[in-house]
Amino acid sequence: MLKSKFLIFASLFVANFIYSQDSLKVQKIDEIVITSTRIHLPFEKNSRTISVITSDIIKKSAATNLADLLQQEAGIDIRRRGTSGMQADLYIRGGSFDQTLLLIDGIKMDDAQTGHHTMNAALPVDVIERVEIIKGPAARVFGQNAFTGAINIVTKKAVKNTISANVETGSYNQLNTAVTVASNLENSSHIVHVSRLTSDGYRYNTDYDNTNYFIKSILNKNARAIEMITNFSERKFGANGFYASPTAINQYEETQNSLVGFSTEFTSEKWDVKPRGYWKRNQDEYVFVRQDPSIYRNLHITDKIGAEVNASYTSSAGITGFGIDMSKIYLRSNNLGDRNRFMTTMFLEHQFKLADNLLDITPGVAVTYFSDFKFHAFPGIDIGYRIMDNLKVYGNMGYTYRIPTYTDLYYNDPTTNGNANLNPEEAVSEELGIKYFTPAFTASMALFNRDASKLIDYVKDNAPDKWEATNIRNLNTKGVELNTVYNFKITDFNQSISLGYNFLEDDVKTLNVNFSRYAINSLKHQFTSRFSTQLVKNLSQNIVYKYAERTSGDSYNVWDASIVLSLKQFEITATASNIFNTEYSETNLVPMPKGNMLFGLRYNFI
Repeated sequence: MLKSKFLIFASLFVANFIYSQDSLKVQKIDEIVITSTRIHLPFEKNSRTISVITSDIIKKSAATNLADLLQQEAGIDIRRRGTSGMQADLYIRGGSFDQTLLLIDGIKMDDAQTGHHTMNAALPVDVIERVEIIKGPAARVFGQNAFTGAINIVTKKAVKNTISANVETGSYNQLNTAVTVASNLENSSHIVHVSRLTSDGYRYNTDYDNTNYFIKSILNKNARAIEMITNFSERKFGANGFYASPTAINQYEETQNSLVGFSTEFTSEKWDVKPRGYWKRNQDEYVFVRQDPSIYRNLHITDKIGAEVNASYTSSAGITGFGIDMSKIYLRSNNLGDRNRFMTTMFLEHQFKLADNLLDITPGVAVTYFSDFKFHAFPGIDIGYRIMDNLKVYGNMGYTYRIPTYTDLYYNDPTTNGNANLNPEEAVSEELGIKYFTPAFTASMALFNRDASKLIDYVKDNAPDKWEATNIRNLNTKGVELNTVYNFKITDFNQSISLGYNFLEDDVKTLNVNFSRYAINSLKHQFTSRFSTQLVKNLSQNIVYKYAERTSGDSYNVWDASIVLSLKQFEITATASNIFNTEYSETNLVPMPKGNMLFGLRYNFI
């Protein structure tokens, strides 16, 4: 089976040299500037493994939420519980959900309580312009939590006056409604989005009610523009088997995620300075028995207030990037107690250009002070060489780590004890890669290795004992990742095929304990593909195929599909998920829904 996948992959490389596609009108990924780094560089000039999910790809993805969209990216492991991304965990290249950083317009959305809340901050796809995915060690760029990589959601800007309304309905009594208003005024622009998603659930106690409010404004845009972003998301859902034991069928959870951020930018011929201030809040209420909260209930409220300044300076010696990020975290919890933490991170990097600008070398370091974990440093280096205009080889290595979450440190229940004496997790990562890019065809390959130590696991010596968090696990992870996108035409219509493959091998060092809670269950083999086609005017189709094989030996094939009919101001959609009724689970033995449908109608008023 894998052999046939590689034959398909290789054939697309050959196809690029057979067909001439000069007339293609597609969004050129090589012209996209990666904005989540201090030294802003176009896609093709970066010496890291970076993927960009553009607005074109989002529209062709057959995905209705960010969790489903990211699942189509090789190297990304989204472990969902249920439909519509209501609860999902984010993993990159075999790391844990605590080791991946999510950003919105460059604002770090990490949660000190637990990485389980990372995807609570996911925005509706209606307001996403693109998604920038940085794989590999990213701590020297973003600080702690970017242990295995980082994902930056870039939101849309209003470029014209529009109003759109969308309603979707389908299996399990799903009902999704949304209104998005964009207004481009003389000295300001605004996007306002309101949406609500509800469902009775695909099995007992998996109902949900999700509400989203989003506003993005650019003020004083004719002078010193100020960008404001605000978002509020509330999720209420039955959590049948989501946590604890799969037999705990009456669990229930409510979360609220809020963000307010302001930023501006000062630019000159040599300088680019961008200050930013923000406040992020997450509230999580968990009930073990939905019908009787008094049996067991947790309530956690986390506030993060931050300010940062990022800058770059261009000189004859190259580009220097530097910045400082300060934040204060407050936690109030009936289980974890009242906690607070002050963090300061200083960043410095410089890009050297040598050999007639064919060779770039970017060393850098981030130094962070934590009020409860003192000083830590993350050095790293990126090296790239441009063989030809459209072909580049690169390598990078870096030291990375994450400090324990408050759940690791202080969580207690009848079966589990946290450990206030935990140390940070550490890793050294290396990567070698090559990428080729044209408007019609892009391809990349990366080999990576990560040696991690002091990883946190929950262990015990005797069966009746409580699980206790311990820095006990050492892990070596290595693998290879392949990605390609091929754009071509049939008659006058654009078509697109994308393929991705990721292989991981985990070498788990021997644990000198009798019982371990966390088994490593990465995606050993992961294959993703998407075929977006249009054969007649106004009608387009999308087919998505995903194959996954975990280190446990479990494997599954899932097919999704969508069709879009555009009629002037109307857009009619039909999306089918798991169309062949595959029986599988992605985490905690929670069964994923079998074949289900979602029908949508969108009307653009302007």
